[in-house]
Amino acid sequence: MNAPTKLNIASTPGGKGIDPRLAEKYTGKTACVIGAGFGGMALAIRLQSAGIATTVIEARDKPGGRAYFWEKDGFTFDAGPTVVTDPPCLEELWQLTGHDISEDVELMKVMPFYRLNWPDGTNFDYSNDEEELFAEIAKLSPEDVDGYQRFLEYSAGVFEEGYVKLGHKPFLDFKTMLKAAPALVKEQAWRSVYSMVSSYIKHPKLREAFSFHSLLVGGNPMKTSSIYALIHKLEKDGGVWWARGGTNRLIAGMVRHFERLGGQMRIGDPVVQVHTMGNRATEVETRSGFKGRFDAVASNGDIMHSYKDLLSNSQRGQKMAKSLSRKSYSPSLFVVHFGLDGTWPGIAHHMILFANRYKGLLDDIFSNGVLPEDFAIYLHHPTVTDPSMAPPGKSTFYALVPVAHMGKMPIDWDVEGPRLEKMILDEIGRRLIPDIHERIVTKFSYAPKDFAADLSAHMGSAFSLEPVLWQSAYLRGHNRDDVIENYYLVGAGTHPGAGIPGVVGSGKATAGLMLEDLAIKETV
Repeated sequence: MNAPTKLNIASTPGGKGIDPRLAEKYTGKTACVIGAGFGGMALAIRLQSAGIATTVIEARDKPGGRAYFWEKDGFTFDAGPTVVTDPPCLEELWQLTGHDISEDVELMKVMPFYRLNWPDGTNFDYSNDEEELFAEIAKLSPEDVDGYQRFLEYSAGVFEEGYVKLGHKPFLDFKTMLKAAPALVKEQAWRSVYSMVSSYIKHPKLREAFSFHSLLVGGNPMKTSSIYALIHKLEKDGGVWWARGGTNRLIAGMVRHFERLGGQMRIGDPVVQVHTMGNRATEVETRSGFKGRFDAVASNGDIMHSYKDLLSNSQRGQKMAKSLSRKSYSPSLFVVHFGLDGTWPGIAHHMILFANRYKGLLDDIFSNGVLPEDFAIYLHHPTVTDPSMAPPGKSTFYALVPVAHMGKMPIDWDVEGPRLEKMILDEIGRRLIPDIHERIVTKFSYAPKDFAADLSAHMGSAFSLEPVLWQSAYLRGHNRDDVIENYYLVGAGTHPGAGIPGVVGSGKATAGLMLEDLAIKETV
């Protein structure tokens, strides 16, 4: 556990500290953020930047949540996420107090964003270089170049409505959602990402190329709202980035900045109960016996865990857990982390190895709950951008395969995991690295049961609630609980959803509510 750091505005570097006027507005106010993932740290920085004495309590031995990491045999393995988009949403966390993200994190451009590969050997490099991208599209289907341009115009429209206007706005009542409805109807939000892509683009491979993005936030392209097409605009404008040293270094930078402002971290001490009295959270209790009283409590934990476990002693927790059990949840993941002897300059930083099937495979993952013999692989190869992730002359990889969560597919992962691991490595061998098994220096896998055990993820879901229209905005977890007036949510289970920009955006939405609720009101 890190030693507490006292808040001292005058001593912050270069006078870049908390605005004294804000500190006065929140004098004596305290907050607790449960969970040190991206959402939790983004929220904590915002609260501490305003002068609210904030404590982050993290269950695991390192901060990061899903952005955890391992160091093994000289290799650094990020648990994920690995695609950093919309850097301004992160930079803003430092700018609140006159700092710059470069003090703590080095962001590196990734090009191409993704290399897409199909079993027949077709490759497609996706980036925001229009000339190169149009040439890639034309290689497969010249007529679809114009269609893609029109799709990008659509993406810009949903980006404005779904991300700029609504991404950081909390939906606490149905009336707020109704006000947003006309714009979403105009953008045909009821249609799926795949349906919308297909209305502009005809080639089957290109339809896959421009619809797979929703999988990166746990959504089925065949069911996820077309609003998620905004990801294309987000990437086109902001690019795709990598934090030198790994995504974990971005989290480490957020922690360093938070502590610089006076925030306190409590690591490796899981919260076991948020005690309540009436309609207020009164005390946070951890496994070690620590008990802290705070003016406000926010959970960055799994949404089911935040109610079923943390509020198990309250009627509200029990009622919400029952309601949440009827929701649909995103799939889980099976991830093979491996270090190889040799370097691979010809393998892109991010690759999608598609299977022969698309819709059928998605049905198996999202609906049928079976472990198919074929699979699509997201291959992460950070050392092509950042050699520091592996010893000299070696390379770090992970191969990620979406699988049904344990509620749909209750298999024994101790039995099936090793078999699936070999199948995944065999497929990478067939398509990219023929002698992969001989080159492996170290490897290990991470299965749905690990998401459940390490992250208290409901049924091992990797992205919390499924991002479908009927589980969005007001119909998703609320940023502030409807009954316990000082209990808040941040992260993938609340609005706007998963992904780094999503959970950082939830931190902004939740912080706005907390700052308003905690402000010392002036009396006349």
